[in-house]
Amino acid sequence: MTAQKGSAFLLKIAEGAPEPGQPPAYGTVAGLRTTQMSINGDTVVVTHKESGGWRELLSGAGTRSVSVSASGIFLGSQAEGAIRAHALAGTIDDYELSFEDGAKLRGRFLVQRLDYAGDFNGERNYTLNLESSGAVLPA
Repeated sequence: MTAQKGSAFLLKIAEGAPEPGQPPAYGTVAGLRTTQMSINGDTVVVTHKESGGWRELLSGAGTRSVSVSASGIFLGSQAEGAIRAHALAGTIDDYELSFEDGAKLRGRFLVQRLDYAGDFNGERNYTLNLESSGAVLPA
């Protein structure tokens, strides 16, 4: 098994409204240098007197979520503009995480945070955080 390239871990956002019954088309958020994904899950403890002193958890229960963090150089792409618009409006959109091995995860996300920074003689960069809203499933 070989290591997968970080440059092939892509964040994509839906482009426009899809036709009824069709999946959305996705555009890559350009300029990203780092991307990170965390899958989170809360547990439901069902320990009782007959557990023998061991904690027991209920499988499939609890709240699951996916968090995405990314940062990069601002290029002024259409996808970056859409993310900014969603951050300002507090709206949710469809996103796709794509990996080098061809695996994909799709779900709806809220832009939790969007930061811009830049030096006088340097490029403008940004950092964003996305939080899932609903199921995030393999595509």
